[in-house]
Amino acid sequence: MSTSTTGALLELNDVRKSFGHVEVIKGVSLRVSKGEHVVIFGPSGGGKSTLLRMMNLLEVPDSGTVSFEDKRYFPHDGNMLDKAWRLQQLRSQIGMVFQRFNLYPHLTAIQNVTLALTDVKKQSRRAAREKAEACLADVGLLDRMEHYPAQLSGGQQQRVAIARALAMDPKLMLFDEPTSALDPELIGEVLGVMEKLAKEGMTMVAVTHEMGFARRVGDRLVFVSEGVIAESGGKEVLSNPQQERTKAFLEAVL
Repeated sequence: MSTSTTGALLELNDVRKSFGHVEVIKGVSLRVSKGEHVVIFGPSGGGKSTLLRMMNLLEVPDSGTVSFEDKRYFPHDGNMLDKAWRLQQLRSQIGMVFQRFNLYPHLTAIQNVTLALTDVKKQSRRAAREKAEACLADVGLLDRMEHYPAQLSGGQQQRVAIARALAMDPKLMLFDEPTSALDPELIGEVLGVMEKLAKEGMTMVAVTHEMGFARRVGDRLVFVSEGVIAESGGKEVLSNPQQERTKAFLEAVL
């Protein structure tokens, strides 16, 4: 496995991605440092989620490089077995929370959280349950651990999904518009959990339209439009954007 010495936790270098004849990511480079909170925002269809999904290779770039902890995971230069092992290694270190909660409907909240611990990490049922209970407590749902997804609100289901990702002890958390499928009154409880994680030092990259969250939590704000990073910086990106595209977008949403 190739290595580099940039010191970044995660690094995308000149990644590109096309679907058919449409290039949706056009040579983007992005570094995420340990402990950093990066918020990606921008218009729908601009490439935000595709960029995020490249970070754990759920979307494989057409070109460029993807590195994590100074190890290059894309492009891979081994055989298919080596590729599969590397993908598993990468994804075991990066937690991901999706728009849709992706919970197993036939499993209770605690069963949803323990499944990867027993199947992937090969923990004993007792150890997995202890870990799952701790993670559900972290997101305020210990009292709902025996409930099935259909018995939980959308916000509660998303918090179970966060607990499931946290149970794997990730070094980086990715959030792909985690509140977009929620009713407005439930958004706050999910953002509250995310803010708590940020305060506790979790490295995270979040794609979101919640500009209040971006202002409170984002160390770096990245505006993605038409497949490129049009603007990147600190809180000043919201208060004093330098690019016309960023200004127009913020005027429309704020």
